[in-house]
Amino acid sequence: MEMYIDPHLHAVSRTTDDYEAMRKAGVVAIIEPAFWLGQPRTEVGSFKDYFSTLVGWERFRAKQFGIMHYCTIGLNSKEANNEALAEEVMELLPLFATKEGVVAIGEIGYDDQTAAEDKYYRLQLELAKEVELPVLIHTPHRDKKKGTTRSMDVSEEHGLAPHMVIVDHNNEETVKEVLDRGYWAAFTIYPHTKMGSDRMVEIVKKYGPERIIVDSAADWGISDPLAVPKTAALMRKHGIPEEHIRLTCYQNALTAYSQSGQMEESDWLNPEPIDQRLKHAGNSVLRGGQTPRVESSSDSVEN
Repeated sequence: MEMYIDPHLHAVSRTTDDYEAMRKAGVVAIIEPAFWLGQPRTEVGSFKDYFSTLVGWERFRAKQFGIMHYCTIGLNSKEANNEALAEEVMELLPLFATKEGVVAIGEIGYDDQTAAEDKYYRLQLELAKEVELPVLIHTPHRDKKKGTTRSMDVSEEHGLAPHMVIVDHNNEETVKEVLDRGYWAAFTIYPHTKMGSDRMVEIVKKYGPERIIVDSAADWGISDPLAVPKTAALMRKHGIPEEHIRLTCYQNALTAYSQSGQMEESDWLNPEPIDQRLKHAGNSVLRGGQTPRVESSSDSVEN
């Protein structure tokens, strides 16, 4: 069975059905970036609980369905504009950045490209250097080309090596510069907006597989947690070499984020057997009357 990594998926917004479908489609690992939840948070405690979910419950929940879960920790650009709250969040970040399973600082960068966004982007770049983690950049949806260039310029001002930075939400307008400057170029396969699977195929045909990463960014909106395996299938249909598919839909993400020291292929090649009798902080993924799935060691290797 083919193996895929979805290196940008907001699992807190997804159901256990999604986890089961992803695993069936070959997704063995996901990375969940800290992001905006759809409405502004008003208290620092809501960030604390959210970060705790990313490194705790969600990591446990994914594992109960056969998927390894990692995350990135950061103050998103949209909420960086609430400076009083942002100052409090910045005090939280170092407490979570070094937790098990945290593979980058992110997603950070620009939204409206304000002075406040620039300030907290720069502070988080310095945090990434301090804790020796890669950076996941969120490029803006408006004035994307300018914002993407600015993101890389500022990153270099702060002395980050391009190989430690993943620039996400690319499109045809930004990809060449991102690759030419030595960064990882990630693409969000998101229905009706951002990058579609057909366009992704054409980009891989044109630029090849080096440093290109495919992800879904599946969240609370109209989105598809199976976008990575579906894009891989479309690449296959269009005659993209199998090695190029493996690089863009699996290996490049592993190579980029394993620089954190928190993500290794052996995590899912030699997993602990699924045991849905287990609990996290006293809580189970099951409800009363549901039969737990319990594997033997041989089952987990075969599956």
